[in-house]
Amino acid sequence: MSQPNPPQSGPAAAAAESNRKLWGGRFAESTDQLVEAFTESVSFDRRLWRQDIAGSQAHARMLAGVGVLAAAEGEAIVAGLQAIGEDIAAGRFQWQQALEDVHMNIESALTARIGDAGKKLHTGRSRNDQVATDLRLYTRDAIDELADLLDALAEVLLQLAEREADTVMPGFTHLQIAQPVSFGHHMLAWREMIVRDRARLLDARKRLNQLPLGSAALAGTVYPIDRAYVAQQLGFEAVTENSLDSVSDRDFAVEFCAACSLLMVHLSRWSEELILWSSPLFGFVKLPDRFCTGSSIMPQKKNPDVPELVRGKTGRVIGDLQALLVLMKGQPLAYNRDNQEDKQPLFDAHDTVAASLRVFAAMLPSLQVERAACRAAAAKGFSTATDLADYLVNRGLPFRDAHHAVGSAVAYAAGKSCDLADLTLDELRRFSPLVEADVYERLTPEGSLGARNHFGATAPQQVRAAIARARNRA
Repeated sequence: MSQPNPPQSGPAAAAAESNRKLWGGRFAESTDQLVEAFTESVSFDRRLWRQDIAGSQAHARMLAGVGVLAAAEGEAIVAGLQAIGEDIAAGRFQWQQALEDVHMNIESALTARIGDAGKKLHTGRSRNDQVATDLRLYTRDAIDELADLLDALAEVLLQLAEREADTVMPGFTHLQIAQPVSFGHHMLAWREMIVRDRARLLDARKRLNQLPLGSAALAGTVYPIDRAYVAQQLGFEAVTENSLDSVSDRDFAVEFCAACSLLMVHLSRWSEELILWSSPLFGFVKLPDRFCTGSSIMPQKKNPDVPELVRGKTGRVIGDLQALLVLMKGQPLAYNRDNQEDKQPLFDAHDTVAASLRVFAAMLPSLQVERAACRAAAAKGFSTATDLADYLVNRGLPFRDAHHAVGSAVAYAAGKSCDLADLTLDELRRFSPLVEADVYERLTPEGSLGARNHFGATAPQQVRAAIARARNRA
């Protein structure tokens, strides 16, 4: 890269320093060091280098194609950018804070490498539409990565659901035992959440997949650019319609962070359940030792740190969403420097969600389900009370009357500290003469599960059918 000129003093030094900036011609003073440190973004936006180089190569090819650049100049720019990308990937590139951002660093390096042709790259564009393009490319890549990770996690859940289709556990409402459910059915409920999360991300991808490059600073450009060509080169489905909107809005980043926030809320709910279930008070599951930590003082402790951290990181991603919303809410059109602050929340949301998905997909296959404990818990709390009411309805009793009769039976059994299934036939007939000996088939957790044998319900047969449908759709 080119070296700075020897030190000078006075107005000449100020002019020399300002002219090192690619925008410095208008300025007679060098940038204050405090301002330089305060306004730089290269410390974090350098991760856009792949997208920046791809966008610049497509732009250069287009400029050569429409005759704004000579063919040799376009080729030199594309090759020079390719070499810079290789240097960055190999860790050989020297990033300079004085050059502010990823765009200026790469352009300056290009000019140092290929000469004046590098100075022509920025013809017909601005950093405003350049960064808008880079961010759309980055967000598109992030969505594709998260979609793949969600697919992998969805498959893990299918395997876990298949393994535990016959495992009975209590279903809860209000965190009170409600009705027996299949553990596999519960895993499929988790899967449904992330299937929707994936669909939300891909839906957001459709809206962001439009090329803003060519909008220049805010009003377009006087050069005979071919935006459709650049869009095709970069895999965009269309070009944006309005130059003012193109450079100034970050709704695609907001939408991405919103989808990430909801995804993390789902993972947080799973985490809460795993934390509860792995407690000795529940004892439904055992997390693999390699995904847990111990206590510095209590030697017996096995702490579910991974789900706890996912639960905690959910607040962080929601904070990223809020940061972007507040960032955008007061900005007039078009671009404002505020938008330099859009990148860190976007990057953080992507990184946090990706890490959370990876750790869940690695942890869940080794989840040990304590089937006996789950089954014992499902037999508590009068979980088959609704089954007794349904039994009476099937024998002609109106549901409200059946509900009242079973409620009375529950109160009676609670007074005896036993379950409904522990009552004798004569005791059950105190509450309805319609009860027969076959009632006990309905008062077991397995009988309750098997009775709910319809599309979308918890019977093991339906769980396996749901798994088959999911695999056929994949």
